[in-house]
Amino acid sequence: MAGARCALGDATHADKLRCVTQLYYDPVEAAQRLAELDGLSGLRAIMAGEIPPPPIGVLLGFEIDEVEEGRVVFAVDPGPQHYNPIGSVHGGLAATLIDSATGCAVHSTLPAGVRYTTTDLQVRYVRAITRDTGRILCEGTVVHRGRTMATAEARVTAGDRLLAHGTAGVLILPPAARTASTAPPASGS
Repeated sequence: MAGARCALGDATHADKLRCVTQLYYDPVEAAQRLAELDGLSGLRAIMAGEIPPPPIGVLLGFEIDEVEEGRVVFAVDPGPQHYNPIGSVHGGLAATLIDSATGCAVHSTLPAGVRYTTTDLQVRYVRAITRDTGRILCEGTVVHRGRTMATAEARVTAGDRLLAHGTAGVLILPPAARTASTAPPASGS
């Protein structure tokens, strides 16, 4: 059902996962709607439920908790669905939180139509995360933003405990730049 919105506001996590796996909305269409707004307004629209969140965020249970120019806070409740085979939350959860928070912190500073992509990500794990850790937050902030490159940092915490931290480089793409998902198909010849 391209273009339809999945009701996520009061949905259970299982309903949210079902929404992602059934794709009740077109994520490319949602990205195009997001591109019509400046970054800060777009992130606030996702936070308010006016634009559907990216399916990866729903799949992992991420929520935008706070957003202001140059700063974003994501939240997630680690659960058994995040576990790796050795009995703790997979490090990819913290890495994805850091990637999302740093990228969105930069996104919050961009004008409408300008896109970005992560060029590199450095993650340091400090403590194990389990389903007993409780709600974790990841605060991403812009360290430097130039015309074509930005750097941002993020900290993953549970209360006053640092769980992981990292930095990212972000390439800022002008409106004319196309990503593989928005470029027309290449010819077969």
